Amino acid sequence: MRTLAIDLGTKRIGLAMSDQGGQFASPMPMIEVTDPRQAIDPIAGIVSAEGVERIVLGLPLNMDDTLGAQARSVIVWSGELAKRTPAPIVFVDERLSSFEAEQRLITAKRAGAKITRKDRKQAIDSLAAAGFLQSFLDGGLVAIDPESFTSR
Repeated sequence: MRTLAIDLGTKRIGLAMSDQGGQFASPMPMIEVTDPRQAIDPIAGIVSAEGVERIVLGLPLNMDDTLGAQARSVIVWSGELAKRTPAPIVFVDERLSSFEAEQRLITAKRAGAKITRKDRKQAIDSLAAAGFLQSFLDGGLVAIDPESFTSR
């Protein structure tokens, strides 16, 4: 099953796509925006063009398992995306995904990879999306229902 992962930010939207068999996640170019709503049309276009059957959307829960302002804005944004695409949207806990992606980049740089600050900034969100998508595909992350969490 072709799956698109989205790491929604206020300025950068990280994207990752699975292969057709739904086994491997690969980062895609991120989308830069001044408002996350600007990403809805391009993402709907990707869903249509790539035959995406499912969208995995990272939900940035608080460390105490509550929904903060950012998580609530992701939920609202997902409602707008759902109006534009037939692919079902599945939420996953994406806490620490950007930190883990940053750690992978640091390790690669220490191993000799030429990674500039600009490269890191360009790659981090899509690497985070690829990380939580791969975890989801491997069964390490399960779909969550945002309504089962309390708000703060």
